[in-house]
Amino acid sequence: MQSSDALFARALQLIPGGVNSPVRAFRSVGGAPFFVKAARGATLITADDRELIDFVCTWGPAIHGHNHPVIKAAIAAALENGTSFGTPNPYEVEMAELIVKFVPSIQKVRMCNSGTEATMSAIRLARGFTRRDKIIKFAGCYHGHSDSLLIKAGSGALTHGHPDSAGVPAAFARETIVLPYNDTAALAAAFAAHPGQIACVILEAYCGNVGVILPDAGYLAAGRAVTAQHGALLIFDEVMTGFRIAKGGVQEREHIVPDLTCLGKIIGGGLPVGAFGGRADIMDYLAPLGPVYQAGTLSGNPLALAAGIAGLRLLEELNPYARLDALGRQLRDAVLAAARAKGLPTQVPQCGSMFSIFFTATPVRDYTTALTGDAKLFARFFHACLARGVYLAPSAYEAGFLSTAHEGPAIDRACEIMSQAIAEL
Repeated sequence: MQSSDALFARALQLIPGGVNSPVRAFRSVGGAPFFVKAARGATLITADDRELIDFVCTWGPAIHGHNHPVIKAAIAAALENGTSFGTPNPYEVEMAELIVKFVPSIQKVRMCNSGTEATMSAIRLARGFTRRDKIIKFAGCYHGHSDSLLIKAGSGALTHGHPDSAGVPAAFARETIVLPYNDTAALAAAFAAHPGQIACVILEAYCGNVGVILPDAGYLAAGRAVTAQHGALLIFDEVMTGFRIAKGGVQEREHIVPDLTCLGKIIGGGLPVGAFGGRADIMDYLAPLGPVYQAGTLSGNPLALAAGIAGLRLLEELNPYARLDALGRQLRDAVLAAARAKGLPTQVPQCGSMFSIFFTATPVRDYTTALTGDAKLFARFFHACLARGVYLAPSAYEAGFLSTAHEGPAIDRACEIMSQAIAEL
């Protein structure tokens, strides 16, 4: 196999930026991306035969680690019967039953092919159900790359210094109201300024696409109250947090019942998948029952759902959330101890198996405070970790993820490496 450098040189000739998702390009941390030829457990094996402890976990889905034998076997069994049918299949029913069982707010669910499709479809459904046009989102929250939602977005859009995307019509942007996260007064003011016009509020209940940001006490409850008061829908984007923070996601932990929920990542077991669901009366506005059209040739793909079902069954069987939180706290405490020893102001927001590292003295609670983090210092830290064998997200504004496969030597070695990396900053 060719080296990463050779593969990247070829990719640059054929693929914009040499990558198929912008944050993979290493633009914000410098250097060229490595290519991966295999992954097992908590480890990536690069085209250059380096082994890296992975805290990206394919951007969230790999909660059981890479290439888990149970998930691999489920895909192989499904493959024996075909790759796609273009008809309803039994896996769709089983996945729907599991989602409704696990997620408190979901009575009916529709499968799709990505988190972007899930959020885009949920927004359209909210507009169709309420017969209103305006939506509220929050600065730094990324909900995929559909036009209405690429306004003050996080994730790769923020990483590359372009929170707003070219190609989004100004007329679309005018229908999207962007507010600061964790600001209850701003949310109430927006509804007062646009009475009867707001279809929905969509948010990452625990932010992950501007780094991990947790809600202030009472913030999510206030969002639930103001949307109910004004007849708007509350949409939780749990593409990242669904089944990772808890079996029922953030809404289970926080005891908040949104009207609609967007899912993805873990429910595909590493294969492309998305879903959105919620109250039955809202979901029944979807075609073929209702006037809101949504469709997809590969929606409910049997391979993706077989993988996802196996992953959800493992979560049900193992209930690993306390163990994952212990791993998260171990990593957080090691980073903070090393930063204190170095005299380096550092924030490590962590919840369960999600974490971020911000080099700032300012507690991070929204988009503005996230940007106080020293991105140049993070880039140095990133490369110091990578040189020693730990792979973090190549951006100062992305969440890190843990898996059950990190238990044992992997987490101990990673904490040692990250502490060494901080010591040399």
